[in-house]
Amino acid sequence: MNVRPLLVCTLLMLAACSPRNIPGTQLPDTQDTRAIISVMERFRSALEARDAKALQQIVSKSFRDDAGTEDPQDDLTYDNLPQALPILFSRIESPRVDLDIRQVDVKKNGVATVIYYWNASWRMPGLLDRPQRDSELEQMVLQKEDGQWLIVSGF
Repeated sequence: MNVRPLLVCTLLMLAACSPRNIPGTQLPDTQDTRAIISVMERFRSALEARDAKALQQIVSKSFRDDAGTEDPQDDLTYDNLPQALPILFSRIESPRVDLDIRQVDVKKNGVATVIYYWNASWRMPGLLDRPQRDSELEQMVLQKEDGQWLIVSGF
């Protein structure tokens, strides 16, 4: 008996059943994943444009971020973003942000975590002479509210 045709058929069936990924990524090609990537792109472009209103539109009313510190004075919330972001954006020039989304994990409860590598550069003319850079692996949490994915934490 020739086993090769059976092996080829089995491999073809397994390949047909494997989940599809978004081209150029290892992210599953689902409606939720694509919507989350869209929010991440809106986040990136709003940062580069220094557009506080655009960021506010993709943030949940339950948004809270501790800025990586224990000091509650620098915490960002949905309520203080309209005041905090314009002040922050007025201090920087020429921001450039690249996001490399590594993983999107959508939970059944309508919460998703996004692991992404962030590479950013900007100028702060009033404080420092040289351009500043930051590269880091980050996590953002999003929640689906009224059919729309919104950022809960992770700026």
